[in-house]
Amino acid sequence: MSVMLWTPPSPRIRKLIRQGAEISLTPRPEWLAELDAATLAGETRRPIADDPVLSAGIRRANRANLLHWAAANVNAPGAPVPAHESDVTRAIARDIVRRGLAEPALDSYRAGESVAVRVWTRIACSLTGDHEELAELLDVSLRSISDYVDRTVAVMSAQMNAELTDLTSGTHAERRETVTLLLDGAPMTRRRAEARLGYPLDATHTAAVVWTDAPEAELRRLDRAADLLAAAAGSAHLLSVMASDATRWVWLTGRPDTARVRAGLDRLPAVRVALGSPAHGIDGFRRSHLDALTTQRMLARLASAQRLASHDEVELVALLSQDLERADRFVQRTLGALEHAPDDLTDAVRAYLAEQCNASRAAARLFTHRNTLLRRLNRADRLLPRPLAELPLDVAAALEIRHWRGSAG
Repeated sequence: MSVMLWTPPSPRIRKLIRQGAEISLTPRPEWLAELDAATLAGETRRPIADDPVLSAGIRRANRANLLHWAAANVNAPGAPVPAHESDVTRAIARDIVRRGLAEPALDSYRAGESVAVRVWTRIACSLTGDHEELAELLDVSLRSISDYVDRTVAVMSAQMNAELTDLTSGTHAERRETVTLLLDGAPMTRRRAEARLGYPLDATHTAAVVWTDAPEAELRRLDRAADLLAAAAGSAHLLSVMASDATRWVWLTGRPDTARVRAGLDRLPAVRVALGSPAHGIDGFRRSHLDALTTQRMLARLASAQRLASHDEVELVALLSQDLERADRFVQRTLGALEHAPDDLTDAVRAYLAEQCNASRAAARLFTHRNTLLRRLNRADRLLPRPLAELPLDVAAALEIRHWRGSAG
Protein backbone atom coordinates (compact mmCIF):
# COMPACT_ATOMS: atom_id res chain seq x y z
CA MET A 1 0.00 0.00 0.00
CA SER A 2 1.33 3.42 -0.94
CA VAL A 3 1.58 6.11 1.73
CA MET A 4 0.79 9.65 0.71
CA LEU A 5 3.18 12.32 2.00
CA TRP A 6 0.73 15.01 2.95
CA THR A 7 1.27 18.73 2.97
CA PRO A 8 -1.79 20.83 3.86
CA PRO A 9 -3.10 22.62 0.74
CA SER A 10 -3.68 26.35 0.68
CA PRO A 11 -6.83 27.78 2.30
CA ARG A 12 -8.31 28.50 -1.15
CA ILE A 13 -7.79 24.91 -2.32
CA ARG A 14 -9.23 23.56 0.93
CA LYS A 15 -12.32 25.68 0.30
CA LEU A 16 -12.69 24.32 -3.23
CA ILE A 17 -12.23 20.71 -2.06
CA ARG A 18 -14.95 21.21 0.58
CA GLN A 19 -17.30 22.64 -2.06
CA GLY A 20 -16.68 19.68 -4.37
CA ALA A 21 -17.05 17.18 -1.54
CA GLU A 22 -20.41 18.71 -0.59
CA ILE A 23 -21.55 18.18 -4.18
CA SER A 24 -20.32 14.56 -4.03
CA LEU A 25 -22.41 13.87 -0.91
CA THR A 26 -25.54 14.07 -3.07
CA PRO A 27 -24.35 12.23 -6.19
CA ARG A 28 -26.39 12.52 -9.36
CA PRO A 29 -28.20 9.36 -10.53
CA GLU A 30 -26.11 9.27 -13.71
CA TRP A 31 -22.90 9.24 -11.64
CA LEU A 32 -24.15 6.28 -9.63
CA ALA A 33 -25.24 4.51 -12.81
CA GLU A 34 -21.76 5.04 -14.27
CA LEU A 35 -20.20 3.72 -11.06
CA ASP A 36 -22.42 0.62 -11.03
CA ALA A 37 -21.79 -0.14 -14.69
CA ALA A 38 -18.01 0.15 -14.37
CA THR A 39 -17.65 -1.90 -11.18
CA LEU A 40 -19.66 -4.83 -12.58
CA ALA A 41 -18.41 -4.77 -16.19
CA GLY A 42 -16.09 -7.31 -17.81
CA GLU A 43 -15.81 -11.08 -18.01
CA THR A 44 -13.85 -11.46 -14.77
CA ARG A 45 -16.62 -9.73 -12.82
CA ARG A 46 -19.50 -11.46 -14.62
CA PRO A 47 -20.05 -14.01 -11.79
CA ILE A 48 -20.58 -11.06 -9.43
CA ALA A 49 -22.79 -9.15 -11.87
CA ASP A 50 -24.94 -12.24 -12.47
CA ASP A 51 -25.57 -12.78 -8.76
CA PRO A 52 -28.17 -10.31 -7.43
CA VAL A 53 -26.92 -10.53 -3.85
CA LEU A 54 -23.23 -10.06 -4.69
CA SER A 55 -23.88 -7.31 -7.23
CA ALA A 56 -26.12 -5.43 -4.78
CA GLY A 57 -23.41 -5.75 -2.12
CA ILE A 58 -20.70 -4.42 -4.43
CA ARG A 59 -22.94 -1.49 -5.41
CA ARG A 60 -23.62 -0.67 -1.76
CA ALA A 61 -19.94 -0.94 -0.85
CA ASN A 62 -18.76 1.30 -3.70
CA ARG A 63 -21.39 3.93 -2.97
CA ALA A 64 -20.51 3.83 0.73
CA ASN A 65 -16.84 4.29 -0.17
CA LEU A 66 -17.68 7.32 -2.29
CA LEU A 67 -19.73 8.96 0.47
CA HIS A 68 -17.09 8.18 3.10
CA TRP A 69 -14.39 10.01 1.12
CA ALA A 70 -16.70 12.95 0.42
CA ALA A 71 -17.76 13.30 4.07
CA ALA A 72 -14.13 13.19 5.23
CA ASN A 73 -13.24 15.98 2.82
CA VAL A 74 -16.10 18.14 4.00
CA ASN A 75 -14.77 17.85 7.55
CA ALA A 76 -11.04 18.07 6.72
CA PRO A 77 -10.52 19.11 3.10
CA GLY A 78 -7.47 17.55 1.50
CA ALA A 79 -6.40 15.59 4.60
CA PRO A 80 -5.61 11.84 4.26
CA VAL A 81 -8.80 9.78 4.47
CA PRO A 82 -8.69 6.56 6.53
CA ALA A 83 -9.87 3.32 4.98
CA HIS A 84 -13.60 2.73 4.99
CA GLU A 85 -14.52 -0.12 7.33
CA SER A 86 -18.16 -0.90 8.08
CA ASP A 87 -20.68 -3.70 8.43
CA VAL A 88 -21.30 -3.31 4.69
CA THR A 89 -17.66 -3.96 3.76
CA ARG A 90 -17.35 -6.85 6.20
CA ALA A 91 -20.50 -8.48 4.85
CA ILE A 92 -19.39 -8.19 1.24
CA ALA A 93 -15.96 -9.60 2.18
CA ARG A 94 -17.64 -12.69 3.66
CA ASP A 95 -19.89 -13.17 0.65
CA ILE A 96 -17.13 -12.71 -1.90
CA VAL A 97 -14.78 -15.18 -0.19
CA ARG A 98 -17.51 -17.81 0.09
CA ARG A 99 -17.96 -17.63 -3.67
CA GLY A 100 -14.23 -17.63 -4.47
CA LEU A 101 -14.38 -14.21 -6.13
CA ALA A 102 -11.88 -12.16 -4.13
CA GLU A 103 -9.78 -10.99 -7.08
CA PRO A 104 -12.71 -9.80 -9.25
CA ALA A 105 -14.16 -7.98 -6.24
CA LEU A 106 -10.94 -6.08 -5.58
CA ASP A 107 -10.80 -5.27 -9.31
CA SER A 108 -14.24 -3.68 -8.96
CA TYR A 109 -12.82 -1.27 -6.36
CA ARG A 110 -10.18 -0.15 -8.86
CA ALA A 111 -12.84 0.24 -11.54
CA GLY A 112 -14.83 2.35 -9.09
CA GLU A 113 -11.76 4.49 -8.51
CA SER A 114 -11.49 5.30 -12.23
CA VAL A 115 -15.11 6.46 -12.29
CA ALA A 116 -14.61 8.51 -9.13
CA VAL A 117 -11.61 10.22 -10.72
CA ARG A 118 -13.59 11.11 -13.84
CA VAL A 119 -16.54 12.43 -11.85
CA TRP A 120 -14.33 14.38 -9.46
CA THR A 121 -12.41 15.93 -12.36
CA ARG A 122 -15.69 17.18 -13.86
CA ILE A 123 -16.69 18.61 -10.48
CA ALA A 124 -13.31 20.27 -10.02
CA CYS A 125 -13.46 21.90 -13.46
CA SER A 126 -16.83 23.37 -12.53
CA LEU A 127 -15.43 24.99 -9.37
CA THR A 128 -12.74 27.21 -10.84
CA GLY A 129 -11.61 28.56 -14.16
CA ASP A 130 -8.15 29.47 -12.87
CA HIS A 131 -5.66 27.02 -14.36
CA GLU A 132 -3.19 27.18 -11.46
CA GLU A 133 -5.94 26.65 -8.89
CA LEU A 134 -7.36 23.76 -10.91
CA ALA A 135 -3.94 22.14 -11.22
CA GLU A 136 -3.35 22.32 -7.45
CA LEU A 137 -6.89 21.20 -6.68
CA LEU A 138 -6.57 18.13 -8.92
CA ASP A 139 -3.07 17.29 -7.70
CA VAL A 140 -4.16 17.23 -4.04
CA SER A 141 -7.54 15.57 -4.49
CA LEU A 142 -6.54 12.88 -7.00
CA ARG A 143 -3.62 11.81 -4.79
CA SER A 144 -6.09 11.71 -1.91
CA ILE A 145 -8.48 9.45 -3.87
CA SER A 146 -5.68 7.08 -4.89
CA ASP A 147 -4.33 6.86 -1.33
CA TYR A 148 -7.83 6.30 0.07
CA VAL A 149 -8.58 3.49 -2.37
CA ASP A 150 -5.22 1.85 -1.61
CA ARG A 151 -6.04 1.90 2.11
CA THR A 152 -9.57 0.57 1.58
CA VAL A 153 -8.45 -2.22 -0.76
CA ALA A 154 -5.78 -3.25 1.77
CA VAL A 155 -8.38 -3.42 4.55
CA MET A 156 -10.80 -5.36 2.33
CA SER A 157 -8.04 -7.80 1.37
CA ALA A 158 -7.22 -8.37 5.05
CA GLN A 159 -10.91 -8.96 5.82
CA MET A 160 -11.10 -11.49 2.99
CA ASN A 161 -8.04 -13.34 4.27
CA ALA A 162 -9.60 -13.55 7.73
CA GLU A 163 -12.86 -14.83 6.28
CA LEU A 164 -10.97 -17.42 4.22
CA THR A 165 -9.34 -18.73 7.38
CA ASP A 166 -12.74 -19.09 9.06
CA LEU A 167 -14.27 -20.67 5.98
CA THR A 168 -11.69 -23.41 5.61
CA SER A 169 -12.43 -24.93 9.00
CA GLY A 170 -15.48 -26.63 10.48
CA THR A 171 -18.55 -28.56 9.32
CA HIS A 172 -19.84 -25.82 7.06
CA ALA A 173 -16.56 -25.81 5.14
CA GLU A 174 -16.81 -29.57 4.58
CA ARG A 175 -20.39 -29.34 3.34
CA ARG A 176 -19.58 -26.44 1.07
CA GLU A 177 -16.52 -28.22 -0.32
CA THR A 178 -18.52 -31.38 -0.99
CA VAL A 179 -21.32 -29.47 -2.72
CA THR A 180 -18.78 -27.61 -4.86
CA LEU A 181 -17.16 -30.89 -5.91
CA LEU A 182 -20.53 -32.39 -6.83
CA LEU A 183 -21.56 -29.33 -8.81
CA ASP A 184 -18.22 -29.34 -10.64
CA GLY A 185 -18.66 -33.00 -11.58
CA ALA A 186 -15.58 -34.11 -9.64
CA PRO A 187 -15.25 -37.87 -9.05
CA MET A 188 -16.66 -38.73 -5.63
CA THR A 189 -18.57 -41.81 -4.57
CA ARG A 190 -22.20 -41.31 -3.68
CA ARG A 191 -21.71 -42.98 -0.30
CA ARG A 192 -18.83 -40.67 0.65
CA ALA A 193 -20.73 -37.55 -0.47
CA GLU A 194 -23.84 -38.59 1.45
CA ALA A 195 -21.79 -39.19 4.61
CA ARG A 196 -20.26 -35.71 4.39
CA LEU A 197 -23.55 -33.98 3.58
CA GLY A 198 -25.97 -35.96 5.73
CA TYR A 199 -28.30 -35.93 2.74
CA PRO A 200 -29.39 -38.75 0.37
CA LEU A 201 -28.32 -38.34 -3.26
CA ASP A 202 -30.14 -41.34 -4.74
CA ALA A 203 -33.43 -39.44 -4.74
CA THR A 204 -35.42 -36.89 -6.71
CA HIS A 205 -34.16 -33.44 -5.76
CA THR A 206 -35.58 -29.96 -6.01
CA ALA A 207 -32.90 -27.30 -5.60
CA ALA A 208 -33.62 -23.75 -4.54
CA VAL A 209 -31.78 -20.49 -4.15
CA VAL A 210 -33.11 -18.60 -1.14
CA TRP A 211 -31.90 -15.04 -0.82
CA THR A 212 -32.64 -11.47 0.10
CA ASP A 213 -31.39 -8.29 -1.54
CA ALA A 214 -32.76 -6.06 1.23
CA PRO A 215 -29.74 -4.75 3.21
CA GLU A 216 -31.55 -4.68 6.57
CA ALA A 217 -33.38 -8.02 6.29
CA GLU A 218 -33.26 -10.53 9.15
CA LEU A 219 -31.01 -13.25 7.77
CA ARG A 220 -32.48 -15.96 10.01
CA ARG A 221 -35.57 -15.73 7.79
CA LEU A 222 -33.53 -17.43 5.05
CA ASP A 223 -33.20 -20.55 7.20
CA ARG A 224 -36.90 -20.41 8.02
CA ALA A 225 -37.63 -20.24 4.30
CA ALA A 226 -35.52 -23.37 3.74
CA ASP A 227 -37.59 -25.14 6.40
CA LEU A 228 -40.74 -23.88 4.70
CA LEU A 229 -39.63 -25.47 1.41
CA ALA A 230 -39.03 -28.82 3.08
CA ALA A 231 -42.42 -28.70 4.80
CA ALA A 232 -44.15 -27.75 1.54
CA ALA A 233 -42.55 -30.78 -0.13
CA GLY A 234 -43.32 -33.12 2.76
CA SER A 235 -39.60 -33.85 2.75
CA ALA A 236 -37.71 -35.35 5.64
CA HIS A 237 -34.42 -34.50 3.95
CA LEU A 238 -33.08 -30.97 3.64
CA LEU A 239 -29.62 -29.71 2.75
CA SER A 240 -28.88 -26.02 3.18
CA VAL A 241 -25.49 -24.45 2.39
CA MET A 242 -24.59 -20.85 3.16
CA ALA A 243 -23.48 -19.50 -0.22
CA SER A 244 -23.21 -16.02 1.31
CA ASP A 245 -24.60 -14.15 4.28
CA ALA A 246 -27.74 -13.34 2.31
CA THR A 247 -27.99 -16.50 0.16
CA ARG A 248 -28.72 -20.14 0.90
CA TRP A 249 -28.34 -22.97 -1.59
CA VAL A 250 -30.98 -25.53 -0.68
CA TRP A 251 -31.80 -29.08 -1.79
CA LEU A 252 -34.74 -31.19 -0.69
CA THR A 253 -36.23 -34.49 -1.76
CA GLY A 254 -39.54 -34.17 -3.58
CA ARG A 255 -41.33 -31.19 -5.08
CA PRO A 256 -42.63 -28.33 -2.88
CA ASP A 257 -46.20 -27.11 -3.23
CA THR A 258 -45.64 -23.62 -4.62
CA ALA A 259 -49.00 -22.32 -3.35
CA ARG A 260 -47.98 -23.29 0.18
CA VAL A 261 -44.52 -21.73 -0.27
CA ARG A 262 -46.02 -18.50 -1.59
CA ALA A 263 -48.37 -18.28 1.38
CA GLY A 264 -45.50 -18.94 3.78
CA LEU A 265 -43.34 -16.24 2.20
CA ASP A 266 -45.98 -13.69 3.18
CA ARG A 267 -44.71 -14.19 6.74
CA LEU A 268 -41.05 -13.79 5.70
CA PRO A 269 -40.67 -10.26 4.33
CA ALA A 270 -37.89 -9.59 1.80
CA VAL A 271 -37.05 -13.30 1.32
CA ARG A 272 -37.08 -14.56 -2.27
CA VAL A 273 -36.97 -18.10 -3.66
CA ALA A 274 -35.94 -19.48 -7.06
CA LEU A 275 -36.75 -23.16 -7.60
CA GLY A 276 -35.08 -25.61 -9.97
CA SER A 277 -36.90 -28.41 -11.74
CA PRO A 278 -37.07 -31.74 -9.88
CA ALA A 279 -34.46 -34.24 -11.12
CA HIS A 280 -33.04 -37.56 -9.93
CA GLY A 281 -29.66 -38.63 -8.63
CA ILE A 282 -26.35 -36.80 -8.50
CA ASP A 283 -26.86 -35.43 -12.01
CA GLY A 284 -30.28 -34.22 -10.92
CA PHE A 285 -28.75 -32.64 -7.80
CA ARG A 286 -26.49 -30.63 -10.10
CA ARG A 287 -29.02 -29.89 -12.84
CA SER A 288 -31.75 -28.70 -10.50
CA HIS A 289 -29.28 -26.32 -8.84
CA LEU A 290 -28.25 -24.86 -12.20
CA ASP A 291 -31.94 -24.40 -13.04
CA ALA A 292 -32.48 -22.55 -9.75
CA LEU A 293 -29.52 -20.26 -10.47
CA THR A 294 -30.87 -19.57 -13.98
CA THR A 295 -34.22 -18.63 -12.45
CA GLN A 296 -32.66 -16.35 -9.86
CA ARG A 297 -30.55 -14.59 -12.49
CA MET A 298 -33.56 -14.12 -14.74
CA LEU A 299 -35.45 -12.41 -11.91
CA ALA A 300 -32.47 -10.13 -11.33
CA ARG A 301 -32.01 -9.41 -15.04
CA LEU A 302 -35.67 -8.44 -15.44
CA ALA A 303 -35.71 -6.46 -12.16
CA SER A 304 -38.72 -8.55 -11.23
CA ALA A 305 -40.41 -8.02 -7.89
CA GLN A 306 -41.79 -11.58 -7.89
CA ARG A 307 -40.67 -13.33 -4.72
CA LEU A 308 -41.16 -16.91 -5.89
CA ALA A 309 -40.43 -18.42 -9.28
CA SER A 310 -39.82 -21.95 -10.51
CA HIS A 311 -37.73 -22.93 -13.49
CA ASP A 312 -40.67 -24.84 -14.97
CA GLU A 313 -42.71 -21.67 -15.32
CA VAL A 314 -39.95 -19.28 -16.41
CA GLU A 315 -37.70 -21.41 -18.63
CA LEU A 316 -39.01 -19.84 -21.84
CA VAL A 317 -38.74 -16.31 -20.43
CA ALA A 318 -35.19 -17.02 -19.23
CA LEU A 319 -34.21 -18.03 -22.75
CA LEU A 320 -36.00 -15.11 -24.42
CA SER A 321 -34.58 -12.50 -22.06
CA GLN A 322 -30.87 -13.32 -22.46
CA ASP A 323 -30.64 -10.21 -24.64
CA LEU A 324 -32.77 -7.78 -22.66
CA GLU A 325 -32.86 -5.06 -25.30
CA ARG A 326 -34.10 -7.46 -27.99
CA ALA A 327 -36.63 -8.93 -25.56
CA ASP A 328 -38.00 -5.44 -24.88
CA ARG A 329 -38.34 -4.77 -28.59
CA PHE A 330 -40.12 -8.09 -29.07
CA VAL A 331 -42.61 -7.24 -26.30
CA GLN A 332 -43.26 -3.77 -27.67
CA ARG A 333 -43.67 -4.98 -31.25
CA THR A 334 -45.91 -7.92 -30.31
CA LEU A 335 -48.14 -6.34 -27.67
CA GLY A 336 -48.39 -2.75 -28.85
CA ALA A 337 -50.75 -0.84 -26.55
CA LEU A 338 -51.55 -4.01 -24.60
CA GLU A 339 -48.10 -3.82 -22.98
CA HIS A 340 -49.29 -0.95 -20.77
CA ALA A 341 -52.88 -2.13 -20.33
CA PRO A 342 -54.37 -2.87 -16.89
CA ASP A 343 -53.52 -6.24 -15.40
CA ASP A 344 -57.08 -7.52 -15.65
CA LEU A 345 -56.79 -7.44 -19.45
CA THR A 346 -53.36 -9.06 -19.65
CA ASP A 347 -54.30 -11.66 -17.02
CA ALA A 348 -57.37 -12.54 -19.09
CA VAL A 349 -55.27 -13.13 -22.20
CA ARG A 350 -52.63 -15.13 -20.30
CA ALA A 351 -55.28 -17.37 -18.73
CA TYR A 352 -57.08 -17.81 -22.07
CA LEU A 353 -53.88 -18.87 -23.81
CA ALA A 354 -52.80 -21.09 -20.92
CA GLU A 355 -56.15 -22.91 -21.18
CA GLN A 356 -55.61 -23.49 -24.92
CA CYS A 357 -58.07 -20.75 -25.91
CA ASN A 358 -60.94 -22.28 -23.94
CA ALA A 359 -62.92 -19.34 -22.55
CA SER A 360 -64.91 -21.39 -20.01
CA ARG A 361 -61.81 -22.92 -18.43
CA ALA A 362 -60.02 -19.57 -18.46
CA ALA A 363 -62.96 -17.88 -16.71
CA ALA A 364 -62.95 -20.59 -14.04
CA ARG A 365 -59.21 -20.19 -13.62
CA LEU A 366 -59.68 -16.45 -12.98
CA PHE A 367 -62.79 -16.94 -10.81
CA THR A 368 -64.79 -14.68 -13.10
CA HIS A 369 -67.85 -14.95 -15.35
CA ARG A 370 -67.30 -16.17 -18.91
CA ASN A 371 -68.94 -13.05 -20.38
CA THR A 372 -66.64 -10.82 -18.34
CA LEU A 373 -63.66 -12.73 -19.67
CA LEU A 374 -64.89 -12.39 -23.27
CA ARG A 375 -65.31 -8.63 -22.87
CA ARG A 376 -61.77 -8.33 -21.58
CA LEU A 377 -60.45 -10.44 -24.44
CA ASN A 378 -62.24 -8.20 -26.95
CA ARG A 379 -60.74 -5.08 -25.35
CA ALA A 380 -57.29 -6.67 -25.38
CA ASP A 381 -57.67 -7.68 -29.02
CA ARG A 382 -58.31 -4.06 -30.00
CA LEU A 383 -55.05 -3.03 -28.30
CA LEU A 384 -52.91 -5.63 -30.05
CA PRO A 385 -51.20 -4.65 -33.34
CA ARG A 386 -52.54 -7.88 -34.86
CA PRO A 387 -55.48 -10.05 -33.73
CA LEU A 388 -54.71 -12.55 -31.00
CA ALA A 389 -55.81 -15.46 -33.23
CA GLU A 390 -53.03 -14.70 -35.73
CA LEU A 391 -50.04 -14.88 -33.34
CA PRO A 392 -51.12 -16.58 -30.11
CA LEU A 393 -47.68 -18.06 -29.33
CA ASP A 394 -45.90 -14.72 -29.81
CA VAL A 395 -48.44 -12.94 -27.64
CA ALA A 396 -48.16 -15.63 -24.94
CA ALA A 397 -44.36 -15.31 -24.86
CA ALA A 398 -44.47 -11.49 -24.79
CA LEU A 399 -47.02 -11.50 -21.96
CA GLU A 400 -44.84 -13.87 -19.93
CA ILE A 401 -41.87 -11.51 -20.27
CA ARG A 402 -44.13 -8.59 -19.30
CA HIS A 403 -45.43 -10.53 -16.29
CA TRP A 404 -42.00 -11.34 -14.90
CA ARG A 405 -40.31 -8.06 -15.69
CA GLY A 406 -40.54 -5.56 -12.83
CA SER A 407 -43.92 -6.92 -11.80
CA ALA A 408 -45.22 -7.17 -8.29
CA GLY A 409 -46.26 -10.36 -6.71
